[in-house]
Amino acid sequence: MIRLEDTSGGTIVSTINRERSRLGSSATGMVLTLIIVANEETQADATAAAITAARSHPMRIVTMVPRPGDPRTRLDADIAVGGEDGPGEVAVLRLRGLLAEHADSVAVPLLLSDTPVVAYWPGLAPAIPADDPIGRHAQRRITNATGALDPMRELLVLKSGYRSGDTDLAWTRLTSWRSVLAAALDHSVADITSVHVAGERGNPSLPLLTSWLRQRLGVPVALECNAGPGVTSVAISAGQIDISIFRGEDSVATMHRTGLPETKVPLPRRDLAALLSEELRRLDPDEAYESAITGVAESECG
Repeated sequence: MIRLEDTSGGTIVSTINRERSRLGSSATGMVLTLIIVANEETQADATAAAITAARSHPMRIVTMVPRPGDPRTRLDADIAVGGEDGPGEVAVLRLRGLLAEHADSVAVPLLLSDTPVVAYWPGLAPAIPADDPIGRHAQRRITNATGALDPMRELLVLKSGYRSGDTDLAWTRLTSWRSVLAAALDHSVADITSVHVAGERGNPSLPLLTSWLRQRLGVPVALECNAGPGVTSVAISAGQIDISIFRGEDSVATMHRTGLPETKVPLPRRDLAALLSEELRRLDPDEAYESAITGVAESECG
């Protein structure tokens, strides 16, 4: 780890390039720049998850930690290139004093040329991520409503401020559920009349799943809140056929379907690194998320 105090964006880039040269490697294999905007409470976990994701997606990770309350205006940086942190580059920047209000000016020199930029807010996100000074540089913008003080209210804020290219990890957490449900519904299920979703109160994945099912199936979807964890069950009524999927605290769900034996279905709870890695695999707008977030009902976020 290389520590720079009272430095500049240009010096940070020069230090990264010099370290690359010393190690006999180059940045030509980098596929993107990931900018993480976090506070001191969230930056360590977010950066560690990004480092793990970088093993599949070599990238430059720039974690920006604004410190507006510091009396001195200056930029400090901790830099790592390759080695135990994987094939990518990591720069954790602390923007102290007035510099905290100019994160975009600090970030611009650190963006890799001719590669996509992804912005990630592990905690509280801007009301309109695409209009944020950092978000304007990014093709994809990842938020984490679960990390907010009031996740359900945060989801409604993100709905109001949605722009193409946004996504939230509450949606990414539903990938396995959506795959299992899509497979179950592909087996000659017609005449669906109702759907019932149950899960943890205050979990923003629930209204997103409810919205997705309502739009996909065109039927009412009831939402029941319980102690969780996460999404606990989905029940579908379709004429003479009932389908129910229940997941407890482990990573395996039980599926019941009229006329068929009970089956076990893998529904793993993935860690932050796996969620980030999934989002970094696709850099085009997520149209399914757009439909889900814009279809969330305020009554489902109470």
